[in-house]
Amino acid sequence: SDFRQDDDFFYLTGLETPEAVLLLTRPADAPQRTVLFLPPRDPAQEAWTGLRLGPGPEASRLSGIPTVLSTEALDSVRAVELALASGPIYTVARGPASDSAVAATWARQGRRDLVNLAPVLDSMRLVKDADEIARLRRAIEITVEAQLAAMRAMKPGMKEYQIEATVEYVFRDRGADRVGFPSIIGSGPNSTTLHYDVNRRTIEDGDLVVMDIGAEYGQYTADVTRTVPANGRFTPRQRAIYELVLATQQAALEAVKPGVTVGELNGIARRYLREHSGDLCRPRTCDAFFVHGLSHWLGMRVHDVGDYRMPLQAGMVLTIEPGIYLSAERLGVRIEDDVLVTLTGYELLSGGAPRSAADVEHTMKHGATDAIR
Repeated sequence: SDFRQDDDFFYLTGLETPEAVLLLTRPADAPQRTVLFLPPRDPAQEAWTGLRLGPGPEASRLSGIPTVLSTEALDSVRAVELALASGPIYTVARGPASDSAVAATWARQGRRDLVNLAPVLDSMRLVKDADEIARLRRAIEITVEAQLAAMRAMKPGMKEYQIEATVEYVFRDRGADRVGFPSIIGSGPNSTTLHYDVNRRTIEDGDLVVMDIGAEYGQYTADVTRTVPANGRFTPRQRAIYELVLATQQAALEAVKPGVTVGELNGIARRYLREHSGDLCRPRTCDAFFVHGLSHWLGMRVHDVGDYRMPLQAGMVLTIEPGIYLSAERLGVRIEDDVLVTLTGYELLSGGAPRSAADVEHTMKHGATDAIR
C-alpha cells in the first residue's frame, strides 16, 4: 500500500488505519477524554483490499484507547466534546483538511483559543522509548545488511540503479516496510551532489560511490551512508580524503553525551577538519568543502522533528555525517552513522557497516570484515 500513517497520529495511537481521527479533550473539572474514530468496516471494499480495523473492542485493545467510535459519529461527537472543553483547543493535524474541520468547529462556537500541539509532540518524539529504539535498531540492521550487499555487488560497468535495486531488494527481503527516503547512489561526479537520487549513471573504474540509504521499519527509518571505491581499492588521494572524513566523524562521536548540543558537535567536526586537513584541499582548508550540517534527528522521519538547540539527553537518536565534496575532482566522501545517546555517552547503532578504508576494501574483496562476521 502507498498509504503511510501521519507520524503524530501513529505516535499517539500505534494504528495505521487510514481516515482515522483522534480527539483529546478536557472538560471543565474532569479528567481528559480520549476518543478514537475509525471508519466503519465495509465488507464489499474489504473483498478488494483486505481486512481493515474498524470501531470495536479489537481497536481498543490495539490502541489502548477505551472509547472507539465510528467516524460516522465524528461531527456530532466532536461538536459536543469541543463545546465542553475547558481551556485551549489543540490540533495536531498537519494536513489542511483536518485542520480546517477543527477550525470550522471552534469558529462556529466563537472560540479563538486554538493552539498547535505539534511543538509539544515534537519534543516528546525526540526522546525514544524502548519500543521506538527497538524499531530503529531493526531498521538500521536491515540498512547495514543492504550496505554490505551493495559493497559485495559493486563493480565498474554497473548502473547506479542496479546498486539501488540490490539495496531495495534487501530492504524488502528483510521485512522493511519501505524506503525511508529515495536511495542515493552517487558515483563519480554524482558523489559530490548531496541529495542526488537519479541513479542512472554508469559506474566507472576509479569512481568513488556514495551510498546514502535507509530502510523504514515499523514507521521508523534508518539513515546510513558509506562511500566506496567502485573497483574495490581506494587511490592514495581518495584514501587520504576518506580517512580525514572518518577521523572527523570519530572526533564528533567521542563528544556525544548528554548535555552537549548538535551545534557544539558541528563545531567540533569543523574545527577538526580545519586543523587536520593540511594541504589536502588547498588553497583552502577542507572544512570549506563540508557544505552541510553534521547531524539531524532520526525517528519516524529521516530528518525528524525537534529543536536543535535542545541539549542531548539519553534516548535521543541522531546522525553524525561529515563529508568533503571536491567537485573539480569528481570526488565526494560522506560517512554517516546513526547514534543513540546513552546516560554516559553514545551507542553506535550502525557500526555493523564497515567504516575504515581497510574494512571497506576487505568487504568488497571477501564479503565481510572480521568484525561483521
